[in-house]
Amino acid sequence: MWFLGLIVGAIIGAVGGGEGALFGAIVGLFAGIAMSRSRQVVDETWKKNVEDALRQLHQRVEAIERTGVASAQAPAAPAPAEPAVEAAPAADRRVAAMSAAVGNEPPTVAVSPVPAKEEIPAERPSAPKAPSQDPFTRWLFGGNTLVRVGVIVLFFGVAFLLKYAAERDLVPIELRLAAVALGGIALLIVGWHLRAKRPGYGLMLQGGGIGVLYLTIFAAFRLYKMLPGELAFGLLAGMAAFSAVLAIVQDSRSLAITGVAGGFLAPILASTGGGSHVALFSFYAVLNAGILVIARYKAWRELNLIGFAFTFIIGLAWGAKYYRPELFASTEPFLVLFFLFYVAIAVMFASRQAPQLTHYVDGTLVFGTPLVAFGLQAALVRDMEFGSAWSAFALAVFYIALASILYARRRETLRLLVESFLALGVGFATLAVPLAFDGRWTSAVWAVEGAAIVWVGVRQGRMLPRIFGLLLQPAAGLAFLAGADRAFGATPVLNSFYLGCMMISAAGLFCSRYLESRRELISGTELVAARILFAWGAVWWFVSGMVEIDRHAPDAWGLHPYLLFFAGSCAAFGGLWRRLDWDMARYAALAILPLMALTVFVQFGAPYAQRHPFANHAYLGWALAFAVHLWLLRLHEGREGGWIDRFHAVGFWLLAVVLSWEVGWQIDQYVEGRRVWPLIAWALVPGALIAVFAARGDRLGWPVAARQRAYLYAGALPLAIFLLAWIIYVNFRSDGNPAPLPYVPLLNPLDIAQAAALLALATWYLGVKRLELPDTKLPDSATAIKLLGVVLFIVLNGVLLRSLHHYADVPFRLHAMWNSNLVQASFSLFWSLLALAAMVVATRRAMRALWVVGATLLAVVVAKLFLVDLANTGTVERVISFIGVGTLVIVVGYFSPVPPKSLEKLT
Repeated sequence: MWFLGLIVGAIIGAVGGGEGALFGAIVGLFAGIAMSRSRQVVDETWKKNVEDALRQLHQRVEAIERTGVASAQAPAAPAPAEPAVEAAPAADRRVAAMSAAVGNEPPTVAVSPVPAKEEIPAERPSAPKAPSQDPFTRWLFGGNTLVRVGVIVLFFGVAFLLKYAAERDLVPIELRLAAVALGGIALLIVGWHLRAKRPGYGLMLQGGGIGVLYLTIFAAFRLYKMLPGELAFGLLAGMAAFSAVLAIVQDSRSLAITGVAGGFLAPILASTGGGSHVALFSFYAVLNAGILVIARYKAWRELNLIGFAFTFIIGLAWGAKYYRPELFASTEPFLVLFFLFYVAIAVMFASRQAPQLTHYVDGTLVFGTPLVAFGLQAALVRDMEFGSAWSAFALAVFYIALASILYARRRETLRLLVESFLALGVGFATLAVPLAFDGRWTSAVWAVEGAAIVWVGVRQGRMLPRIFGLLLQPAAGLAFLAGADRAFGATPVLNSFYLGCMMISAAGLFCSRYLESRRELISGTELVAARILFAWGAVWWFVSGMVEIDRHAPDAWGLHPYLLFFAGSCAAFGGLWRRLDWDMARYAALAILPLMALTVFVQFGAPYAQRHPFANHAYLGWALAFAVHLWLLRLHEGREGGWIDRFHAVGFWLLAVVLSWEVGWQIDQYVEGRRVWPLIAWALVPGALIAVFAARGDRLGWPVAARQRAYLYAGALPLAIFLLAWIIYVNFRSDGNPAPLPYVPLLNPLDIAQAAALLALATWYLGVKRLELPDTKLPDSATAIKLLGVVLFIVLNGVLLRSLHHYADVPFRLHAMWNSNLVQASFSLFWSLLALAAMVVATRRAMRALWVVGATLLAVVVAKLFLVDLANTGTVERVISFIGVGTLVIVVGYFSPVPPKSLEKLT
């Protein structure tokens, strides 16, 4: 109906040009609203008729009851007739049926036997049939359809009359306008006289009359220039007041809306551009005071919304065009007054009925009023230092105080309104801090208010607000990033950048938590969005913290602040998980392990002075980080899942890396030697860890005793493989220079570290075998000994080469070693000695496999003599090689002439 009125009004108003079309559209809009509201009057009339019929029936039942009581007190009363006994229940059923028709409880009727003197009508009273529920049918056939059509036709007729008369100049313009005005007044008078007999008919006539008068005043002022601005303003204001009085007297919100809208439009339509804003806002203050008075007695939501929209939209338009800083003193009081008006209207409306916030007007007034008012206030104080901050602080104090007062007085019926005001107070208090340091606030407000909209949408059970609030979160983040190139505040933490990031993060985390806690009220898609928002909020939290540390922490502190931030943040998420039973927070808490690994990776690129984990007292951060890691794993104890063992194992690896790195760096600093000193730490620390855990793991307590497989197998096996790889690496790459100590074969730091590593590997292997841990796969004893023999062969050859390097000055390079006659001769003799030892031991212990290994090694030596050493003609090394190898072969032949027959396994 309102759309039809808008179109018709625009067509009629087009007679006077573009402005006339606009005004006609507005008048038609409210006329359509008035017609649609007449349906309510018809419904009320129908209900009133039903209640009258019910009242008459009730009186008849009471009359029957009195007659029955009098008959019961008479001395020889005849027996009641059978039909009369059934009449009272029938009447009772009629009462119940009629009461159900109007939604009321039927009156209590005491039924007693009555004589058959009072005849009960067989037919129950008829009631008007309820109007159709179809909107178009209700409009077309509900109430008086003819008068609705007639009002529309009348509007067309008035417009065509004005146009016809204007084109032909048949009648002076004054008479034309006066005639139209008299027609509007006649409609008002007729409608007023019919208000009791035909209320729906009368209200529509009154609405049409008011519209005609508005149109006439507008045409006289704007189109024909016949009225001065002051007089036109007064007439329009009078029409607004008059229509409001009519609306209140007749309990018609459509007339009230028409009057209020006309009142707000009156100064705009009558304006010449040179009026006073004080007069304008004073008039609006009077109108809003009237709306406030009406709100005290009438819960007319549409009226509140229209007043709110007109007040702040017109105020915004005026401010954008005319406001200057010198007008602050005369403008600020009106903004505060209008803000208080609509806060009071929201409270009054909530006082009349429990604030379920299921109607959009409620949400608009409760949340829209502070948002719009603060936006206008920020524009007014933009030239004042900390103006926005003080304004946000004042709003925070106001809303928190108002929430406290309402909670103390009406804590149950206004509970949701109190929660809304408290949320607004906290939001503005949070906003005041970044505003006090610089002016970045819009994006943060979007995120916080989006979270508030999600909260309200869930409480209301409405999908659209929830979707809007969720979409505001990424929109706020993108808007914030778009302005990230602006200047940052110099104060650490208390600057708009970091606090804005925190607000975006907190809004995302709040939305995620609240939606998850109300998962029975939301859809599956929203639940997925809640989890995405958690990741969104957590990323904003961690990344903004790292950016803030990078901007404000001195470079000399290194990565220590990052470790403290990671540990504190993950501990906080762990606390949220435990206290709120928030499962998503658990994943953010467990991020401590990858964040620690990231810190180690970044540490490799630090300057040399800081290129160790404990630089700048970072041992405190590492201790706290590992403590948080173990605390979180302890909280997970008893949960099923192999991932827990993996977290224990990875933490063990990380501990070995951090300690090895730090011990190596410290050794290098205190010894001030060569590269071999820091290198040995990478064998000593992992070897000590796996050896101690394997030897005493079951007595170390939690976590090793409780998670033996995680530490002794999943954690220790990669370290054991690393130790084997380290042994091979150092024998090929390190010359073992122990400066400032002299090099002594087998007693230098590198050889001792290798021996310790091999001992640790053996201890670990035997310990794991002894404990018989489940789901472990280690090589059998025979394979392990073969592997140990290969490693020992590499180690002993490395000792030989390093000795030749230090005592014979042979360069420790592959090409130089290969071309050295001394090295080749040494290899031949050394390998022959190893073959001799192996074959003798194999013969005495009857170990055929070991004898075959020794014989093979001896054959390799002999082949090497004729293929490599024979080419070194005229050298001492060739002579020594052949004589030495030949002697050793003869010795082997004496002690171990043939391979042993026994095939026993090695023990």
